Amino acid sequence: MTATLVRHFGDLELAQDMLQQACRRALETWPRTGVPERPDAWLVVTAKRGGIDVVRRHAVWQGKARALGRETPSSDHPEDHLLERLDQAGLDDDLLRLIFLCCHPSLSQEAQVALTLHTACGLETEEIARCFLTRKATIAQRIVRAKRKVRAAGIPFRIPPAHLLPERLQSVLTVIYLIYNEGFLATREAQRTDLAREAIRLATLVARCLRGEPEAAGLLALLLLVDSRSATRIDTDGLLVELHRQDRRRWDRRQIERALDLLRRTLALRRVGPFQVQASIQAIHAEAETPEATDWHQIVALYDVLRALQPSPVVMLNRAVAVRMARGPQAAMTVLDRLAAEGSLDEYHLYHVARADCLSALGDTEAAVRSWQRAFELTTNPAERATIRRRMRAVSADNGATDFSAEALLGPQPPKTSA
Repeated sequence: MTATLVRHFGDLELAQDMLQQACRRALETWPRTGVPERPDAWLVVTAKRGGIDVVRRHAVWQGKARALGRETPSSDHPEDHLLERLDQAGLDDDLLRLIFLCCHPSLSQEAQVALTLHTACGLETEEIARCFLTRKATIAQRIVRAKRKVRAAGIPFRIPPAHLLPERLQSVLTVIYLIYNEGFLATREAQRTDLAREAIRLATLVARCLRGEPEAAGLLALLLLVDSRSATRIDTDGLLVELHRQDRRRWDRRQIERALDLLRRTLALRRVGPFQVQASIQAIHAEAETPEATDWHQIVALYDVLRALQPSPVVMLNRAVAVRMARGPQAAMTVLDRLAAEGSLDEYHLYHVARADCLSALGDTEAAVRSWQRAFELTTNPAERATIRRRMRAVSADNGATDFSAEALLGPQPPKTSA
């Protein structure tokens, strides 16, 4: 609804304010009149009327009207060719438009992504902070500063012309990636299928619209491959099911084949980017008929490529998990110790999960339990908490090794500071 109103007004703050007022009016009116058949339509129409009244009351109405005329795409607008591409592909999608609008290059990439996740996607500050592995207060400040800059600079909310699209594309793809990431393992729920499905829908729209952009196709392939396992990831008790214990017969083979075909055609363009590499890693898992058939050495090599393209502590952590499976826990501990010395992942629960797994396999039960405890303290996802608690008890009881970290780290992971 916000996206629709931004398209109508060309003003983000006005759209948000009017939607809030419409919701307030609904809370006052609907108890008396009943909920309308189309609540969303009622809210949008009410918000539009309220916005028009606000603009008319201001002394600068004429100037605002001229600004709206400039900022709203029209039939003779020089950016029309891109809008036609969107419409011809069936992509006249208000939410996708708003994501492109918020990813304005005058903002830093991190500010673009944070603002878009908050404004266009409705993620709460805590959820966005989890995406970036940073504090809630930091994200709140980032969003406030971005909104101020948008307002002070008079940044127009419009789809950019085609030649400027690449400078926004990476941020747009990152936003979609992080939407899926929150759906994959949500902040307060086991998983949010609504967010996962919306991310795949948006990735599909972008890939269709921008057929010549390999990273757009790479992102779609990545999300399809990870999502193909969604039915097997959580058991009836609400616990995570490790990758090697999942029933591969229940993986969505049609979705996997679609993703593999897309990835093959994309890699043939020879313009490899981080999302294509991540999709290639997931393809190795999808093509392995059994857990034992997984080529972990190839996965380590792909993480080396990803590290060169997008160096970050999280990439190194994922690589450490692959090293654990390919070369053993001692080799993985060497990588984890280097990360510990940097200190950048000390507040990231999956770092402590990986460390607990290696320590347990090496027979250091006491240290493993401490790492499990630290991981438990840092996560809010109920499925992760329940699984970590079970693993911690198992290690304490029989000094057994676990493989939880392998599954937990094989889904999409937040990009840390490099959006």
